Amino acid sequence: SGAEFVEMFVGVGASRVRDLFDQAKRNAPSIIFIDEIDAVGRHRGAGLGGGHDEREQTLNQILVEMDGFDTDDSVILLAATNRPDVLDKALLRPGRFDRQIVVDVPGVDGREAILKIHSKNIPMDITVDLKVLARGTPGLVGADLENLLNEAALLAARKNKKKVFMSDIEDAKDKVMMGVERKSMILTPKEKKVTAYHEAGHALVAYYTEGADPVHKISIIPRGMALGITAQIPEEEKHNYQKNYLLGRLDILMGGRCAEKIIFNDTSTGAGNDIATATDISRKMVCEWGMSDRIGPLTFGKKSEEVFLGREISHSRDYSDEISQIIDDEISLFVKKAEDNAENIIKTNLDDLKSIANALLEYESISGDEMKQVINGEPIVRIEPKEQKKRVRRRKKTTENVTENSDSAQPIITKPAT
Repeated sequence: SGAEFVEMFVGVGASRVRDLFDQAKRNAPSIIFIDEIDAVGRHRGAGLGGGHDEREQTLNQILVEMDGFDTDDSVILLAATNRPDVLDKALLRPGRFDRQIVVDVPGVDGREAILKIHSKNIPMDITVDLKVLARGTPGLVGADLENLLNEAALLAARKNKKKVFMSDIEDAKDKVMMGVERKSMILTPKEKKVTAYHEAGHALVAYYTEGADPVHKISIIPRGMALGITAQIPEEEKHNYQKNYLLGRLDILMGGRCAEKIIFNDTSTGAGNDIATATDISRKMVCEWGMSDRIGPLTFGKKSEEVFLGREISHSRDYSDEISQIIDDEISLFVKKAEDNAENIIKTNLDDLKSIANALLEYESISGDEMKQVINGEPIVRIEPKEQKKRVRRRKKTTENVTENSDSAQPIITKPAT
């Protein structure tokens, strides 16, 4: 590890580097792997993050050893970091770490392969579809997927099930992706109603916004720091976002606040995170992505580096006060337009909003498909898988037992609250 080189005594880091490379050459062919190299390979300088003499000496020794490599040494040097932006430029020059491999989060096929590995020792019901689960877990890495299946197995064990059903995996996915339920937090009836309409506002605007990600689940059960959650999962992997998609995202973020304003003629602090996220997206649209028609394709607010102050310690503004005012106006315009769009959608479909909120007050959590049923005026149909139980039927004339397995699921049909 990069942190193991440097200690309180001067010269220890450089000495360890020399010993490491000498040992690797004596045992050639060999591989040297330095994990978290940013701990010792951070950029040199007198500013923020720089000025550590012992670490700089260690880095200098690493650079010297890398320059001393011959083609016949048969020693390969590898390093890993999740902060390549803070590495010293000398480390990345040709002849040193000139080949960089990006290990990104796995895609759909990668997640499915990871799920197959971690599900080998877990008894799964025939209804579990790992391909569907892989499509519904964008952004999760291998450790997250392993944790998800372990949580599903624990949930099934607590219910005395012999197999893990898809419903157990869905509950575990909610826990991993949306946070742990805060069962100790008890909301007052008023708070619960406000939260229900707030989340219904998000879901309704998402449902009627063209190109928006489908609603996966709506819940008014407190999770993490949130009183309620409306989860959207994209149908396919997204690596690039169009302007219309971002504008729709702003509409959805403002949907909860607009629903509160329309129903209760008041707003609450529950929209604080939504407003912060909408403002951040709008600022990036204006200052980084060139999506403002008034300003055009220009970039503002990039951090600059002073020669003697170093990185990230000085933020100089490279635009005038007039441009600053225009930027603020454009950000406000994006957010205000999103609020107007969300308000129009909710007012046009007010009955649907009330139906979704009432369903949330009754069930606390509904899926995206159940939300569609509520909007279409259909009853919510929930199928609870029944554990396979062995029944023994004795025959009078034989001593053999006949075992029957019950694979049928029991449908529970209930109507949404009115």
